[in-house]
Amino acid sequence: MTLNTYYIRCMLPLPLLGEQIARRRKELGLSQSALAKKARVGLSTLDALENARLGELGFTKITNILSALGLELKLQEASARRPTLDELMKEEELSDKGLDRRR
Repeated sequence: MTLNTYYIRCMLPLPLLGEQIARRRKELGLSQSALAKKARVGLSTLDALENARLGELGFTKITNILSALGLELKLQEASARRPTLDELMKEEELSDKGLDRRR
């Protein structure tokens, strides 16, 4: 099981969170319906989150979904400096996606 760790400065974009939730759900062999029921959220909400069609989602729903997947949020002090190019490149390598979307 591999779960990518992302170091996002200031705010975690909801579409990225949805992508990670979908990846974890599939790793666990859960359907969207099964996860929605286990997390006590609507199927349409989960589908919209995983497919980047959701503008906002409350803290309780996010933590319910993460908990149902065996995940948790981690808070840490925000870095006052901007990331270096090397840090950004390493983060990009972890996500296995390059800037060139034609690959």
